Amino acid sequence: MRLFLLCSGLAATALSLFAQTKPHPDLTGVWTPYRGGRDADPKLNAPPATPLVVKPAYAKAYDARRAEEAASLAKGEQLATGGSQCIPYGVPTMMAVAIYPMELIQTPKQVTIITEAFSEVRRVYMDKPQLKLDDIPPGYYGRSVGKWDGDTLVVDTLGIKPTVAGYRGMPHSEQMHVTERIRLVAPDYLHDQITIEDPVTLEKPVTYTNAYKRLPDYEMVEFVCDNNREYVDEKGVVRMKVKDK
Repeated sequence: MRLFLLCSGLAATALSLFAQTKPHPDLTGVWTPYRGGRDADPKLNAPPATPLVVKPAYAKAYDARRAEEAASLAKGEQLATGGSQCIPYGVPTMMAVAIYPMELIQTPKQVTIITEAFSEVRRVYMDKPQLKLDDIPPGYYGRSVGKWDGDTLVVDTLGIKPTVAGYRGMPHSEQMHVTERIRLVAPDYLHDQITIEDPVTLEKPVTYTNAYKRLPDYEMVEFVCDNNREYVDEKGVVRMKVKDK
């Protein structure tokens, strides 16, 4: 009986050590936004987002901006955005900009995220405690710390300054808290589930997912915003400069 218990204990210890030393999924590579399609595998598509519910104090201005954008698009015009003014997208918008890819570089101590659009860079510090909000200098990318939850990379981000455009242009305060759960849903397909909490501007957290497909052997190209053709008029509409004849 003692021999059996000893063997059982050794087996349990071996399984525990194996679980601890099991390599994490390799997320390194270049990933492009994946839109799926009618015949795509449902598990590869991003699930629907939860409703974005802005608190009444901010809802009027937010809804007015959305209506103004819709009216401008209907006239074939575009209101100024951060991108049109060479302003970085920041977190979390930079994680999916049009069709531009992003690159993940994974090491034990840090995961580095580089987007082709604007060449934006995020650094996710692995297995480090998050700082208090007051100790984080506010910026476009805040401070991101990560840890593994099984096969999922969980990223916690604080310190995004309020002037950085939020999800779908939502208003946010310095208290915005972004949590991401990044995982492979298939060998070459990645999901980044993003949950945004802000007790100041949101009635409840909003969650949406970005889906990506791996681009084997793709080399990221330089993207520098050097805008000398467009300007923003007094109504906030992006116009194209006409060369003097």
